[in-house]
Amino acid sequence: MSVPPQPTAPDREVELSVVICAYNEEDNVVPLWEEVRDVLEATGRSFEVILVDDGSTDATLDRLRAPAQADRRLIVLHLARNYGQTSALAAGIDRARGGLIALLDGDRQNDPHEIPTMMRRLEEGADLVCGWRRRRQDKWLRSWVSRQANALISQKTGLHLHDYGCTLKLIRAPVIKGVRFYGEMHRFIPALVHTEGARIVEMEVNHRPRVAGKSKYGLDRTFRVLLDIATVQFITRYRGQAMRYFGRWAWRLAGVAALFIIGGIVGSWMRDAAHWPPLLIVAGMLCLLSGILLVGMGLLGELGWRIYFEMEGRRPYRVAEVIGEDCEPASRGGGDREQQTAS
Repeated sequence: MSVPPQPTAPDREVELSVVICAYNEEDNVVPLWEEVRDVLEATGRSFEVILVDDGSTDATLDRLRAPAQADRRLIVLHLARNYGQTSALAAGIDRARGGLIALLDGDRQNDPHEIPTMMRRLEEGADLVCGWRRRRQDKWLRSWVSRQANALISQKTGLHLHDYGCTLKLIRAPVIKGVRFYGEMHRFIPALVHTEGARIVEMEVNHRPRVAGKSKYGLDRTFRVLLDIATVQFITRYRGQAMRYFGRWAWRLAGVAALFIIGGIVGSWMRDAAHWPPLLIVAGMLCLLSGILLVGMGLLGELGWRIYFEMEGRRPYRVAEVIGEDCEPASRGGGDREQQTAS
C-alpha cells in the first residue's frame, strides 16, 4: 500500500524529478506512475514525476487526470500536438524542480527499480549516469541498427558509449538545464553535456519487453538520427568556431583551385594542348568560388552562434495544459503562451 503523498515544493524541496514521455500509451501510463511512485517512496527522498503527454490521440491524458489530481507529486504536461520525443523531454526538463533529473520512456520497458542504484552511482562523483540495455528485449533488426548507430555516434562525437538510445538516465539538474534540444537530439545528451566537462558513467540496466501498446520505432527515425549526427559533431567540436570549420575546407578548395589554374596556364603554353587548359582554369575558378562561399557560410555561422549565445532561446514546443501543478515554474522560455490547469 502506498504511503500518504509527501509534500513537494514549495512546502518541501524536491530532490528528484522523474521525466516520463508518453505518446498513445493509455494502457501503460497509470501502471508506470504507480510503479515509479512505489520505487521512489522506498528511497525516502522527496520527488516529483512529470509525465509529458506528447499530443496523444488515445485516452492517455484522460487516464492521467485522476491520479494527477489525487497526488501532488504527479504533474501531467499535455502538449498541444505530437512534437516528438526530443521536445517532450525538453518540456519535462524545463518544468523539473529537483536537483536530480531521471529520464524514462512511457512504454514500461525501462525499469524504474534501476533509479536508486543510479542515484548511488551519481553520488560517487558522476554528473550523468547512462543506462546500457545490454540484453535488449527488442526485435533483432532494431537491436542491430541500434548497435551500428551507437558505434557511429561514438566515433563521431569522441564519447564512447554502448547505448546512446537508452532513455533511462539520471543527471544533475544544473548539467542538463542549459542544454537545448531539437530534432532527435535527446539521444545525444551525453555528447552534448560532455562538451561542458560533465563526468559520465555507463551502467547496465534491466530492459523489459513491451507488455502493452505499440512501438513507435521506425527506420525513418534512423535516417533522421544520421542527419543529427552531423549537427552534433559540428556543435561539439566547433561550437562558437564556425569560421574555423568552414575555413578549413575553404583553404583546401583554394589550394585545389590554385593547382587547377596553374595547370591551365602552364598547359596553354604547350603546343599540343587542345581544350583541357581552359577547362582546368574554369575548374579552378569554380573551386575558388566555392571556397569564397564557404567563407561566407562561416561568417553566417559565427553570426548564428552569437545570436544563440546572446539572445533568449525559444522553446521548441507549446504546452497546452498542465494538470496537478500548484505553482509556476522557476523560469519559462520564450515559447507560445500556455494554458495551465492547477488542481
